Amino acid sequence: MELNFKSFGQGDPVIILHGLFGMLDNWQTIAKKLADNYTVFLVDQRNHGRSPHDDQFDYPTMAADLMAFMESQWIHQSHVIGHSMGGKTAMEFALTYPDSIDHLVVVDIAPKSYEGGHQAIFEALFSLNLKEIENRKEAEQALEAKISDFGVRQFLLKNLSRNKAGYYEWKMNLPAIHKNYQNILAATQATGTMEAPTLFIKGGQSNYIEDTDEDLIHSFFPTAKIKTIEKAGHWVHAEAPKELLGEVEAFFSTS
Repeated sequence: MELNFKSFGQGDPVIILHGLFGMLDNWQTIAKKLADNYTVFLVDQRNHGRSPHDDQFDYPTMAADLMAFMESQWIHQSHVIGHSMGGKTAMEFALTYPDSIDHLVVVDIAPKSYEGGHQAIFEALFSLNLKEIENRKEAEQALEAKISDFGVRQFLLKNLSRNKAGYYEWKMNLPAIHKNYQNILAATQATGTMEAPTLFIKGGQSNYIEDTDEDLIHSFFPTAKIKTIEKAGHWVHAEAPKELLGEVEAFFSTS
């Protein structure tokens, strides 16, 4: 599968992986800052953004996608940053292909299974009759009845695009994502350990990484450091980009 991507800058490679319902543009601000010193690759994971759609959707498959992407770009080893679902892909990749990792940054996710909590979002997205919606404002108003958070609605609506017939459609493969949702909630599938330098960044207002997860994290990533950005929730890159960038740049410059 040939993943859609953008690249910026020059220097050692950095690959950034977005989260569930996201796309590469979510990390563009961070990428352009890092591009002062690195070649940064923003990647749409399968079934997201402009990457191909496929019924197969789990972390071992997405880790293999990343390996194929690196091979296609002649990248032997890279810094890898992953947020949420992208963080789990990054962990799966690091444990499966440890020699391909220079530094690993996992943003606000642990290598454990989660209970979920996106059902209201799925119901809201499936409820939209995209053939009847004439503009984004109508779509936003339709979602408002089911999703009260303005920021979440705007994040989801980035997935809307018009097809050649003139109708709106989702860039993401919503049916495949919904069908395989339990795969996304699942714990890391790979076994063993990865010794390369690893940084977990936790949002101080998020509960995705708990204190009780530290032993699990270190069982897979013995060198891992865990940093907290206090003022951020789960979307650390959007809520505290300056602080996140500072942690990442300092981490890349060590070891």
